[in-house]
Amino acid sequence: MLREIVLDTETTGTDAKTDRLIEIGGIELLNHIPTGREFHRYVNPQRPVSQGAFAVHGLSDAFLADKPLFAQILPDFLDFCGDATFVIHNAAFDVGFLNAEYARLGEKGPRPIDLAGVVDTLALARRKHPNAANNLDALCARYGIDNSRRTKHGALLDAQILAEVYIELLGGKQTSLGLTLEAAGTVRVASQDGPAAHGPRSVRSRLTDADRAAHAAFTAGLGASAIWRDYIAEDKAG
Repeated sequence: MLREIVLDTETTGTDAKTDRLIEIGGIELLNHIPTGREFHRYVNPQRPVSQGAFAVHGLSDAFLADKPLFAQILPDFLDFCGDATFVIHNAAFDVGFLNAEYARLGEKGPRPIDLAGVVDTLALARRKHPNAANNLDALCARYGIDNSRRTKHGALLDAQILAEVYIELLGGKQTSLGLTLEAAGTVRVASQDGPAAHGPRSVRSRLTDADRAAHAAFTAGLGASAIWRDYIAEDKAG
């Protein structure tokens, strides 16, 4: 089973060497279907948020002051991600910040994330839509994905939107087939009108009275010794 984490982050600025990570949002996919499991944490960066970054995400120094440090949220983050493949838009940016945070922890930090093993949806979009705008808002417009809530960037909301975009980039929504994932490894098929029916369904016969009369006339001409009559008798007896 393919397990992926669609990931997004927000930061104090754009330079991973000096700026810090302040928010992480992740969405779990199994076989490209959202499971409902999510990860979301704010982080105290221990440095001011730049004005440019604040204009993008609206996360202030005052809001972040009482949030846990990155080292404190890291165990939960690693436990959520496990060995899943990351799916990230413009992966080099987010991976750069995560690896910088890992490096600041020294020997206590996890191994750096290998960018080569990350699915970069920006690269996918550029291959699929060359010479077109491929930022998240442009992709939402192209695929008819509602991003009206995205008045500011937010890691969890952006990860949720990116999960929809990613499925479209792969060729279309599995949810359009009525597939929903209730638990790991368990897929339930549901119609767009409601939950799937369980057990056998009765199927309305398409035979008309004229069809039945023609069939009766045909079988009457087969003769009393026709082997076909043995099957009729067995069916009635059962």
